[in-house]
Amino acid sequence: MILAERAARLVAESDRRSLDIEIERLKLEIARLRRERFGQSAERGTRIEQLELALEDLEETAAAEAAVSDTAPSQSRRKPARRPLPDHLPRVRMVEPAPAACPCCGGELSKLGEDVTETLERIPAQWRVIQHVREKFSCRTCQVITQSPAPFHAIARGRAGAGLLAEVVFNKFGLHLPLHRQSGRFAAEGVEIDVSTLADWVGAVSVALQPLVAAIADHASAGQRLHVDDTPVPVLAKGKTKTGRLWAMVRDDRPFGGNDPPAAAYFYSPDRSGEHPHAFLSGFTGIMQADAFAGFNRLYEKAPSSLAACWAHGRRKFYELAQLKKAPIAIEAVARIDALFAIERDIAGLSPEERQAARAERSRPLIDDMALWLHHKRAGLSGKSDTAKAMDYLLKRWPAFTLFLADGRVDLSNNAAERALRGIAVGRRNWTFAGSDAGGRRAAALYTLIETCKMNGIDPRAWLADVLDRLPGHSVKRIDELLPWNWKGERHADAA
Repeated sequence: MILAERAARLVAESDRRSLDIEIERLKLEIARLRRERFGQSAERGTRIEQLELALEDLEETAAAEAAVSDTAPSQSRRKPARRPLPDHLPRVRMVEPAPAACPCCGGELSKLGEDVTETLERIPAQWRVIQHVREKFSCRTCQVITQSPAPFHAIARGRAGAGLLAEVVFNKFGLHLPLHRQSGRFAAEGVEIDVSTLADWVGAVSVALQPLVAAIADHASAGQRLHVDDTPVPVLAKGKTKTGRLWAMVRDDRPFGGNDPPAAAYFYSPDRSGEHPHAFLSGFTGIMQADAFAGFNRLYEKAPSSLAACWAHGRRKFYELAQLKKAPIAIEAVARIDALFAIERDIAGLSPEERQAARAERSRPLIDDMALWLHHKRAGLSGKSDTAKAMDYLLKRWPAFTLFLADGRVDLSNNAAERALRGIAVGRRNWTFAGSDAGGRRAAALYTLIETCKMNGIDPRAWLADVLDRLPGHSVKRIDELLPWNWKGERHADAA
């Protein structure tokens, strides 16, 4: 029996060691993929998510086995970092009862010090009803009744406070939590709010914030360079769902040392016709970074607007061939393109003149050599081969792909727009479809506000709550004061 128990322990210990080895391998793989900042998100994002899910499962299994066997975790497995609890959180002291006398001899005790053990706790959200009391007074001389004016509501005739409205909107468009789930959560906390009421609130908030949405869109379209991309959105129609589009127009001058604040403006269209991007970009005359969508052609024909193609899109076609078919030409093409991205990492944040000079010295020789190599290899391939199609994608758009050599403001990829659309792609898994074209336009407006807040490093929920509280009594002529980047400056000034 003793030998059998020892053998079982050895087997269990061996299994734990195997789990620990696999956990460390997955951690290393995830860390390696996260360090690779550049490249198409679809190539690495899905892989990272899969590895993280596998890692969570293995760590849960290891912890469960340790709890069942009542043993300490394996020494080979590195313990997670024990970070200090945030300093800004309030501390509640709970002093454990001390003995009245010495448990050994019954003598009097004197305090030597104390040991403090901190535990992180969360108290569920608190609901309260705010009563705005307006007292009435009567003048004893003239009998005139005096009373303070009624306070403004965040939305017309609304009974929801600005904080509650901000939470509902942010939960839906920032955390991708549909209204029916929010209604269920509120009911579990003792407050029943119908889904139709929540929907009314969201619609009213989108109307109230429309001046800010328009101001952000104007700011984005005034940039020297724009990242533009779109993503499909299922839209409910009669007896079926149709496919609408959400377009992202991103202004971010930080890669070339610009001081203007970043912004992301979203637009909805019921289809992918080229007239839609032409409508909301009709006044733009700068550099546009986008994919090879034919609907942009009318914009490229307008001088001085110019197209900067995305090397991440061009790399993706070779990357798929390198992964699936191990094609030598595709593998070499990926390596050549990655060398260009390595240079871009070194010059990120420099001025346009410095970036252009560095590219002339370091990137142009690589581009010239790549052009010769592409033409040479393409001559020996059939036009129907996948490798030839990947090469043609670059060669047919070579001026657009090489525009970054002549202008330091141009980025090598359109990843800024793709990052802006990532939240919508995640949200589709939760809210499934937009209820109508009007719902698509409303989603575009609220995504504009939330994503712009994130890009400027501020909490969207705090911004929404403060702006909704101040907006009814705020002058339309001073609407720019409430824009996320100006609001951030105001908050910092108040803190100072």
